[in-house]
Amino acid sequence: MLETLTPAERLAFVLHDTFAMPYEEIASIVGRSPEAARQLASRARRRVQGARPEPDTGLAEQQEVVQAFLAAAREGDFDALLELLDPEVTLRVDAGPGSPLARPPIVGADAVLAEARRWSAMAPHSRPAIVNGVAGAVIGRPGELFAVVAVTVARGRITAFDFIVDPAKLTHITI
Repeated sequence: MLETLTPAERLAFVLHDTFAMPYEEIASIVGRSPEAARQLASRARRRVQGARPEPDTGLAEQQEVVQAFLAAAREGDFDALLELLDPEVTLRVDAGPGSPLARPPIVGADAVLAEARRWSAMAPHSRPAIVNGVAGAVIGRPGELFAVVAVTVARGRITAFDFIVDPAKLTHITI
């Protein structure tokens, strides 16, 4: 999410919220007034907090939505996939440093659907899973994990996909 912020927003947010640096010091670093530095941090904070909507459904309903998405992906039913996506859905990929899979977040149902089309060959190797307490999936053949995906479901639709494909982070997971 930090990658979607402007450099000034990112600096103000991290320096203030992580390191408790006063806005007067941040202002001199970002070349703005203390009030502008406060606004940069505030705007960044709202974007970061708003980027990951909390699931508003129970785990069982989350799992139903994920299972429906995986079934539609296996069948190549892209119209059904689109119906399951929130119009502002976000897809994030944690690929690790220097990975060719690294990319900025993808936002919007059409853009995420286009990405889903690119990954559709992996659909037969996807299975539902619980990821960090929410519905999700693991992708890969037995013994060859490719990705773990946490899925955020709100209002009955998928609002976020968080893919972890960084091999360093997947080493302790077996499927």
